[in-house]
Amino acid sequence: MITDYWVVVPAAGVGKRMGADRPKQYLPLLGRPLLSLTLRNILSWPGLAGVVVALSKDDEFFPYLKEASHPLIHTVIGGAERADSVLSALEFLAQREHGDTPVLVHDAARPCVALKDISALLHSQVAQTALLARQASDTVKRGSEISGVQCVEQTLDRNQIWLAQTPQRAPLALLRSCLSQALQQGEAVTDEASALEIFGHSPQLVEGRSDNIKVTHPTDIVMAETILRLRYAPTEDYR
Repeated sequence: MITDYWVVVPAAGVGKRMGADRPKQYLPLLGRPLLSLTLRNILSWPGLAGVVVALSKDDEFFPYLKEASHPLIHTVIGGAERADSVLSALEFLAQREHGDTPVLVHDAARPCVALKDISALLHSQVAQTALLARQASDTVKRGSEISGVQCVEQTLDRNQIWLAQTPQRAPLALLRSCLSQALQQGEAVTDEASALEIFGHSPQLVEGRSDNIKVTHPTDIVMAETILRLRYAPTEDYR
């Protein structure tokens, strides 16, 4: 099993789709900020060396989280896009860790990832890089615009479609190099795997649970709360 790895959490976004008075990572979930629950989850992972959270330079909420003072948690200033924030955290790590150090990048808005899935990702060493993902179960359509409306262009083979989740794993130096070059070239980097793919790497797909949801819209808050309540004992203190 992989040990002595670092986790990078990009948390500099503003979450505009939530339409809230604060970034979505600080919205309340079971009485605690969403990011607080995500970090508490991460701190339970076996073999963890540390966590780097990339924050907005204007962030005024993080210092009030219970986890903010944890000795394993460090912060850096993030950037305008997710890739910029991840790269900032990798630059921080490059000053203190060797290039082969495993790094897991995890969404701040995924508090529900299961420890069993983390274990599977840490045990998956067939490939140098890997990510949690789930295979599509619905029929998948590619759309295109016709007369101002979206219509079906093609039905895709869902057996070949995987929906990416996080964490996504790669060695520090490799991920740093791929992200840096991709950004310099103006490539579209939607997640860490996409940066690796641009330079010929094929991350291993590790099947994860479907309830590892990313909180993006207001209705996702209720869903995440339900998942966490069902997974943990009713007496769990979330506050």
